[in-house]
Amino acid sequence: MSTENSPNDELLMVIDDTSDSIPQRSRTLCWRILIVDDDKDVHIATELTLNDLSIEGRPLEILHAYSAKEAESVLQQEHDVSVILLDVVMETEDAGLQLVNTIRNKLNLSSIRIVLRTGQPGYAPELETIQKYDINDYRTKSELTRIRLFTILTSAIRAYRQIQQQQTMRQGLESVVKASTELAHIHGMRLFAEGAVKQISALIQTEPDGLICAQEGILDDNNGAQVIAASGRYRDLVQSPIDNIQFEDIKQRLTACLKEKRSLFDDAITLYFSTEQGRGLAAYLDTDQPLEATDRHLLEVFCANISVGFDNVLLYNRLEEQAYIDPLLNVPNLNYLLKYLCSPRTDEKSSTLALIDLDDFSSINDSFGHAFGDCVLKEVIERLTEQFPRCFLARVSSDVFALIGLESEVSSSQIIETFKDDFTIGVQPFKLSASIGLVKLVERTEELTGLFKDAQVALKQAKVHKRGGAITFSQDMGECARDRMQLLTQLRVSLTQNALFMMYQPKYHLSSGKITGMEALLRWRNDDGDLVPPDRFIPLAEQSGMMLTIGAFVIQRSCEQLKQLNDAGYNDICMAINISPVQLEDSGFASLLEYSLKSTGIEPKQLELEITETMAANNLDYICNVLDKVRALGCKVAIDDFGTGFSSLSVLHKLPATRLKIDRAFVDAMEDDDSIAKMIVNLGQTLGLEVTAEGIETQSQLAKLRAFGCEEGQGWLFAKAMNLDDFQALLEQDKQK
Repeated sequence: MSTENSPNDELLMVIDDTSDSIPQRSRTLCWRILIVDDDKDVHIATELTLNDLSIEGRPLEILHAYSAKEAESVLQQEHDVSVILLDVVMETEDAGLQLVNTIRNKLNLSSIRIVLRTGQPGYAPELETIQKYDINDYRTKSELTRIRLFTILTSAIRAYRQIQQQQTMRQGLESVVKASTELAHIHGMRLFAEGAVKQISALIQTEPDGLICAQEGILDDNNGAQVIAASGRYRDLVQSPIDNIQFEDIKQRLTACLKEKRSLFDDAITLYFSTEQGRGLAAYLDTDQPLEATDRHLLEVFCANISVGFDNVLLYNRLEEQAYIDPLLNVPNLNYLLKYLCSPRTDEKSSTLALIDLDDFSSINDSFGHAFGDCVLKEVIERLTEQFPRCFLARVSSDVFALIGLESEVSSSQIIETFKDDFTIGVQPFKLSASIGLVKLVERTEELTGLFKDAQVALKQAKVHKRGGAITFSQDMGECARDRMQLLTQLRVSLTQNALFMMYQPKYHLSSGKITGMEALLRWRNDDGDLVPPDRFIPLAEQSGMMLTIGAFVIQRSCEQLKQLNDAGYNDICMAINISPVQLEDSGFASLLEYSLKSTGIEPKQLELEITETMAANNLDYICNVLDKVRALGCKVAIDDFGTGFSSLSVLHKLPATRLKIDRAFVDAMEDDDSIAKMIVNLGQTLGLEVTAEGIETQSQLAKLRAFGCEEGQGWLFAKAMNLDDFQALLEQDKQK
């Protein structure tokens, strides 16, 4: 081997001088080279040879290990070593090769490049070993001149960087996918933005010291841009306009990023996220770490991917807004109220829920139009917001508002006072009143939404018994409401199981004492075998929408049983059937009646429909039209409970009625004052109507009614209500008289 050296091709040699003049390199900007050799002179010679070398624009930093064991310890602590110059023979003949096995299989360091060196050429590893352990090169120490060592290191570092880039790209893409998956579960814009900042920081391995800005308003106007998420030293900027940011360079970068709609990679990182909603977002990160091309590419992929996430968050927020916000008044709706009631609050025991129902609001819409009605609602919500600024306010139905606040703020007197002054609709003063139901949160039931139901119960009581006023829910009130609901549930079941049945109270000609007909009466026996009074379950049926079905059953069953009496030879009796207002208001009532008549084959003149005078007075023209159809079929019409309502004589005169029925209250009063009963009989005779008295229980009442000329009567003096068989037997007895 030649021993002549040129200045540029120096052999590695032992140098005794270990001067401190070798410069220290910045770890973040250097390639780190680990020398592993049991010969200290080799370490010194190699470091001197590599002094002042720069590869791929970076200087070198030398690390030292003097045995395989020490090298393993160094590699466990240092995670950014690029190349290892490794002696094959150290404490053992194969110590170097054993270390290679440890590096690859135990420490799992696959990107580090390994250059084997030996002073004994006979110990060169086999080709299979070089391939198995991914060894970059193998050289004898005498071959490693400065130029050759530079060449080998350059090749090794390039390979290391390429492998690192591939690993970084793979890990980065995995991070992007993972971040997308994790962020997909976040629907709040602020939380999503905070998550994006942290993921970006993790992606480029820097501290999450950044902020996210959202642009509001029209696209090219950044005045509305606002910080929606921040971390580190910028955390206090959340929800501030970016114009308020005191760091001028950051403000300029964010503004430029939003304006140019692209990511900026200059002295800092400012990322742009586009959205289909037209409100771009920008993320600024503090870092003094220069970006590799791989990092930049990963960030661009991340931005494109997360932009979809921002779109999803914006879409979710819009859907949530539609689900929880009233579109007309821009206040929470019923869904939001129920959600609010389910959320824990520290002031629960001292708070009150009030439901405020505008009186006669449907009439306002009918009289002035829906546009005017909308203006009324807006004025009401504005005044409630002004009067109760610290309270939760929601619109829970067309004209019902919910108010939740401290008991000292939400009271019946304060709410009523809110409606004391006129509202101004346009330029027109307008008077409104409201019925109010209140419940204290301390009264909450086990069911979270039970509180709202309790308030509804109180509101209903207020509308019925204290219109324009307020009623506070009580436990007794709640029990009553629950009993009604339980009864209603039982009624639904009974209707499907044919548990409803008919009974009949005979009607008599007062002069002859003969049976003239009967009144069909609906009865219900519950599961316990008890009869439920009609005045309990009929109103429930009307309010729940079951009355049409029940009414159809009554008409059909009554006609069928009247047909049975006809078939038994009783063709001259008349059956009276009570009709509910709900039935008359149904457009198919006349057709239903006609079907029952035809399907059973009874004579229409045998059927008499009973309505109340109050029912007729509420919608006179419509009721008269329906009753005209009834009369056209051949049926009769009776005015029941006459004298107890508020209809005028003109109403009575217009109705196509054939009979008046004196209410039992006036019959009972005949012992003291018989003037009203006598007047009704005379009125009926004057109008050409037959008259029937209800509730006759004494001979004295009967005698007076006969003297007045009342044609027909019914009551316990004659007979109580009975089933069809008993009534037929009674007819047979009457026939024998």
